[in-house]
Amino acid sequence: MNRRLLGSVGLEVSELGFGCMGLSFGYGPATEKNTALKLIREAYDLGITFYDTAEAYGPFENEKLLGEAVKPFRDKVVLATKFGFKDGIPGKGLDSRPERIREVAEASLKRLNTDVIDLFYQHRVDLNVPIEEVAGTVQDLIVEGKVKYFGLSEAGMETLRKAHAVQPVSALQSEYSLWWREPEQEIIPTLEDLGIGLVPFSPLGKGYLTGKINDKTEFDDNDFRKIVPRFNEENRKANLALVDLLGAIALDKEATAAQIALAWLLEQKPWIVPIPGTTKSHRLQENSSSTSVKLDASDLAKINEALERIDIQGARYPEQMQKLVNK
Repeated sequence: MNRRLLGSVGLEVSELGFGCMGLSFGYGPATEKNTALKLIREAYDLGITFYDTAEAYGPFENEKLLGEAVKPFRDKVVLATKFGFKDGIPGKGLDSRPERIREVAEASLKRLNTDVIDLFYQHRVDLNVPIEEVAGTVQDLIVEGKVKYFGLSEAGMETLRKAHAVQPVSALQSEYSLWWREPEQEIIPTLEDLGIGLVPFSPLGKGYLTGKINDKTEFDDNDFRKIVPRFNEENRKANLALVDLLGAIALDKEATAAQIALAWLLEQKPWIVPIPGTTKSHRLQENSSSTSVKLDASDLAKINEALERIDIQGARYPEQMQKLVNK
């Protein structure tokens, strides 16, 4: 698998990463531990060297799982984790005070079984703490050798510029996919201007773009999608036009809808690194193979033209969660 640079200070990763959240949190019951360990190691065998986790996933269990999984090849992979929630629990609210950032860093180092965090993101912007203070705290951790690179997640452009002026931001993590293209308006031009990489989470639309979800799909009570407006029955039915488009292109390319969705992202900019997650080996193999699916200018024009005729229905977050993004 090819490699890509995130940011201008040397963070090099595989062109496709692995989002570990779903192994422990967010999409129903946690994956059985040995199965999860095997999957993470299989990702490495497929050439994936960039792994995304957070203290909030579980909470805490996802970091422990990832740390154990990559122990045999820790020096060959990039581990990204996050701080920003009170006690590591999203429901308790935000907390990016300097003392809390340091506390999370020390705890994450232990859970990840490592002596350095490669990429340390602020999970969500905390308006009670100046972003300059947050960036300065991470800068201190970098000087101390506990962190290598700084990242932000779902941050607004003013916040991003202020943080970057204190400590270079290597990556912004934000949702971006064929069914959420808002980053094209302001985020991507700003990142290009500042020399910051983009790490799209949910690059397969939380599974919707695979074509395996329809208006009849039933979600587990622990599945986050159960409360997402875009995933209510009416909107799932209304948005099938996008899945049909992907299916048609995939057929022509002898690929799958998921591979087309990921290949499209990889074609947007050379500094975009999607982090699809999965709990299944065959999906992992399918996702990793997307790097060999090539879309030419004609393919991209066809997709863009078709997207102009498709009006995606439903908000991507419940109202209370939407308040936490793009600050």
